[in-house]
Amino acid sequence: MRTIKQPGAPAPERIQWVEARGRAFSFTLEAGLPLLEAARRGFAAEGFACGVLNFDHGALGPFGYVMPALSRTGENAAFYSETYRPAGVTHTRLGSMTLGSRDGAPFFHCHGLWTEADGKASGGHMLPDETDVAEPFEVQAFGIDGAMFTAEPDPETNFTLFGPLVATSSGARTTSCAFALRLRPNQDFASSLETFCRTHGIARAKIHGGVGSTIGARFSHGGVTEPFATELAITAGMIAPDTSGALQAALDVALIDYTGGIAEGRLIRGDNPVLMTMELVLEVLA
Repeated sequence: MRTIKQPGAPAPERIQWVEARGRAFSFTLEAGLPLLEAARRGFAAEGFACGVLNFDHGALGPFGYVMPALSRTGENAAFYSETYRPAGVTHTRLGSMTLGSRDGAPFFHCHGLWTEADGKASGGHMLPDETDVAEPFEVQAFGIDGAMFTAEPDPETNFTLFGPLVATSSGARTTSCAFALRLRPNQDFASSLETFCRTHGIARAKIHGGVGSTIGARFSHGGVTEPFATELAITAGMIAPDTSGALQAALDVALIDYTGGIAEGRLIRGDNPVLMTMELVLEVLA
């Protein structure tokens, strides 16, 4: 399997996780607000301070983003591009967000694909402090209670990254057992989730959110992304038994690589290692 050498030593725990409770709901992002504040308000209205969401068609402007890029200094295995600020209103095609905390304040990690006002198709990593909601649009959310995605320095990758920490319950209404997860680098995405579910006695689970990166990508439709640095959003995901009873993860994703190449589809199991991180929530169904 492909691997990328990271600047720091690998942490012994390859999946960072917290068991919590959660609930799925939808809400509409309010126009005229920063995307971060609009998301925070939507979760807060349901009693949550943390969670994940997915969306498709939306409108953003002003809008700032970065794409994956090669490392300029060698201090990281890969890095970010310069900041892009397209004029006018950018229309999203899809995206995934983790809402959590950084330095004691709300913060998000959000990847997606979109079309800019001049017709350019692009994607990448949305910047919380430079992105506003231009028109109201609906998102599908999953709030978590008892865990908080918190940005902390990660010695292995030399980045500050979201990872789940135990948090005091807010008393929000919940309906499901859920696990907040962060997968660390150089482990296969699907296989890691399957092993986690077997270890924790989970027979069936739905993935909510899903923000991270893989070392290129190999798809079930035969497509291949060779450039190693990507920004990825999960568009749908399930872990469930196959006809033989063995757990299998079905992971539908969309990504952009550091050359600007865009790809979408279902990832092949066993051949899609994590590059830097992968954040998601597993809702336990059985």
